[in-house]
Amino acid sequence: MSSRVIQSLLFLNNLKKIPLAVEDIDCLFTTKSFKSELLKQISAAKKRIYLAALYLEDDQAGEEVLSALYQAKKNNPSLDIVVCVDFHRAQRGLIGVDKSASTNATWYQQVAKIEGLGVKIIGIPVKRKELFGVQHLKGFIFDDQVLYSGASLNNIYLHQQDKYRLDRYWLIKNQELADSLVRFLQDQFLNTNAVASLNTESIADFQSLKLAHKTLIHDLRTASYQYQGQVSQDQLTVTPLFGLGARKNQLNKTIRQIFQSTEQELILFTPYFNLPSAIVRDINALLTRGVQLTIIVGDKTANDFYIPADKPFKTIGTLPYLYESNIKKFATKNQPSIDKGLLKIHLWKDKSNSFHLKGLYSDNRFAMLTGHNLNPRAWRLDLENALLIDDPKQEIKGLLDKELSGILANTRKIKHFNEIEDIANYPENVKKILIRMRRFKADRLVKGLL
Repeated sequence: MSSRVIQSLLFLNNLKKIPLAVEDIDCLFTTKSFKSELLKQISAAKKRIYLAALYLEDDQAGEEVLSALYQAKKNNPSLDIVVCVDFHRAQRGLIGVDKSASTNATWYQQVAKIEGLGVKIIGIPVKRKELFGVQHLKGFIFDDQVLYSGASLNNIYLHQQDKYRLDRYWLIKNQELADSLVRFLQDQFLNTNAVASLNTESIADFQSLKLAHKTLIHDLRTASYQYQGQVSQDQLTVTPLFGLGARKNQLNKTIRQIFQSTEQELILFTPYFNLPSAIVRDINALLTRGVQLTIIVGDKTANDFYIPADKPFKTIGTLPYLYESNIKKFATKNQPSIDKGLLKIHLWKDKSNSFHLKGLYSDNRFAMLTGHNLNPRAWRLDLENALLIDDPKQEIKGLLDKELSGILANTRKIKHFNEIEDIANYPENVKKILIRMRRFKADRLVKGLL
């Protein structure tokens, strides 16, 4: 075992951890079961409901969730209900939709006029503009239950209609973990003047939050979850992690330590194949050491920005092709590792559904659940969090194996880089944009922001 591997294992072993009971952990395997569990937990909560997601959408599934929250408040007026979403995302329409259209925030306001203000919907701004950073914290807390997923709340994430967007869904019952997630939201955001209520009659603009927001971002760069934990190497545990920015980012640091500590096999899930340079270096070192790496990524048609050929094309529809070209370049460079069986690339595709899984699984021990996309944007710009499960006795290996098996069932394993479509075969409008971007080196800028 190299000194680098030993140092990384020491880092992971020395993290402060919250002990878990194996019977208090469960995994949901489908979008429909996620929706069912979400509504069940809302109905059953007695003391508190805290939901953190990128957005709560004004559509049928979003309305069902918001209605359930208000109903829970009516049934139990003392119930503390808070929804934390991105400040900017809530106040714009969907990409490609008329800017004059109603936004999620105007919907929140309309519902509040009818139902009252019993449900708090809070907008968290990360930067002055959404392009440069979003609220990407994840986790749904119901009393002492934590339902962790990278999903947002709308039709496709909750499989309301024919299509779904697959994510990961883990349910953990633990008061210390739930308290730490709620305490973080309260201390870092809710008890400051840097956030805005999105369902009051008047929503504060960013300019009025500017001074408090500056302090918020300064504090967040060194923030961490606070909890009673212990250093342990021999029991099932969980560590909540937070990160913002490229420096002093505990989450990013832990991600790198997982790569660097892996001795046998690392499994990586990401929907957008656009890895930060630091992760690329870690992957190169990992393969050089002879460690097996399995990458599971969405096929370009399973990307949430993909536009079918029978629909009007928009520039944003170029992104899935850009990500695919990244995969092709990576596979081409690492074909010798593919040939040796060290590198396995699986492209996920299930009809017209989409793929949104993120996370890591190392040596059947460390399992990271996260909303972190493992791309430059998440690495440098967005608020991100994760739960790192340490399973030294492989007590939840059965759940992790079942989750992985279900995911792999809809994948195609790449045996040679030529199996990945080339730019020469892309639609003409996509080809023109990508060639133009490369000519002016704009693709580097885009990859840094998306």
